[in-house]
Amino acid sequence: MAIKGVLFDFSGTLLRVEPVESWLRTALDRCGITVPPEERARWAERLAEAGALPGGSSPRTMPPHLAPLWEARDRSADLHRRTYVGLAREAGLPWPELYDPLYERHMEPDAWHPYPDTVEVLRGLRERGVGVAVVSNIGWDLRPVFRRHGLDGYVDAYLLSYEYGAQKPDPRIFAAACAALGLDPADVLMVGDDTRADAGAAAIGCAVRFVEHLPVERRPAALRPVLDLLDGEGGDSAGGDSGGGRGD
Repeated sequence: MAIKGVLFDFSGTLLRVEPVESWLRTALDRCGITVPPEERARWAERLAEAGALPGGSSPRTMPPHLAPLWEARDRSADLHRRTYVGLAREAGLPWPELYDPLYERHMEPDAWHPYPDTVEVLRGLRERGVGVAVVSNIGWDLRPVFRRHGLDGYVDAYLLSYEYGAQKPDPRIFAAACAALGLDPADVLMVGDDTRADAGAAAIGCAVRFVEHLPVERRPAALRPVLDLLDGEGGDSAGGDSGGGRGD
């Protein structure tokens, strides 16, 4: 297989959202709420258990009244906001005025951090003439995040579920991404962290590789094998690192 294009997931693949405690601390500061570190850590754990931070961990238990929203959360901006604000409310914070600021914070470019090898790999693909598209299940516009981190110049197309109206693993969103690059799916590699959602690309003939959804400091070089594949050093292009998690 000659790789002419690469589709990347966003959250947990190219960038990772800030830790829950940092997310909470920023919102508290903006609302003028002072909380001792020990108490803040406890509330951060409650939010993490609830799965309230988009791009963070999934809910440990799904409240029945939120289950339908969870399944459709990335199909529109409204569904995304309702889902995650609803999950945050499950944490029972004593500051009701904090829920909207928490949701707004996660969409800010400074809340996201590229993995250590993201720039290197995207730049390497550009130098090799390989097209790049970002295919993300998400409820908001991530383009400012890419611009803020100097990555936008390496991306040729964005297929975002809330704009397209369909979520991964629906094969249609991958087909649309390939079409945006002007490529046959057989010439395209999908790279993501979600073995269910991102594997949908295989249904249209794309090769698929997985990376682990880990904190930035714990995953220094998982994307570099993509360049090895192009340079003939990576073996079977349909293989990959085992990975799970969920990509936004």
